[in-house]
Amino acid sequence: MIINEEFLSRLRKLFDLNLYEVKVWTALLSRGVSTAGELSTISDVPRSRTYDILESLEKKGFVVMKLGKPIKFVALEPEEVVERVKKNLIHEAHEKSKRLEQLKGGDVLKELNSLYKNGVKYVDPADLSGSVHGRQNLYNHLDMLVRGADKTITIVTTEDGLNRKFEALYPSFEKAKKRGVTIRIAAPITKKNLKVAKHLAKIAELRDANPKKLTGRFAIIDSEEIMLMLTDDSSIHPAYDIGVWLSTPFLAKSMEQLFELAWKELTPMSKVKIK
Repeated sequence: MIINEEFLSRLRKLFDLNLYEVKVWTALLSRGVSTAGELSTISDVPRSRTYDILESLEKKGFVVMKLGKPIKFVALEPEEVVERVKKNLIHEAHEKSKRLEQLKGGDVLKELNSLYKNGVKYVDPADLSGSVHGRQNLYNHLDMLVRGADKTITIVTTEDGLNRKFEALYPSFEKAKKRGVTIRIAAPITKKNLKVAKHLAKIAELRDANPKKLTGRFAIIDSEEIMLMLTDDSSIHPAYDIGVWLSTPFLAKSMEQLFELAWKELTPMSKVKIK
């Protein structure tokens, strides 16, 4: 059986399988029912590994073991496999989330906090920086910064970015507002994001960012930390989005001073007119 290598590679990424697993699985799909020995021959996977691989695929919900001698394996319909894999992922994520939640207030977290707070006497500001790759990781990091804000949150974003921030950060924005944090957001307000803008205006001061007066993608937290997005979100795949996080009050305050100059020229949400 010959299967395109590119197709196998796509299956590996989609279902999180190794090369042997995807070869044996596709071989079984082509047969419906087969023994480990037959699948070894078809898939060109070493016979000594095939049985272990089939056991692994069974645990992951890809195949079913048929009782009898010789032992045979039955392929499931791909639609059923997708459902099983999805349920397993949700279950695993839930279990991991529960374990992480149990760390709160426990000895492990206390010891980790002790190492973080007391283990280092001096940290160079240059060390408190880093690049963040992928849009989901960018928003995870930005959410962390918003949750840690004490005084101010300043955000400049794009038309689509405003929609994404509402979806990813609104709960954290609400909690920050209740803590007394001042939230200011500048973004182009259009028909595409007007509904979201109205919701955000309930908890943040929102102004229409005319591209001629202010453009960019960044966030400033408490005049101490900055998240700078380095790419144009309209022309790059989310997986290749990249940002830089910097913990440096000097630069953060400088950026905020420049923002203040542009902020005064922007139209408040209450005066925005969408044609």
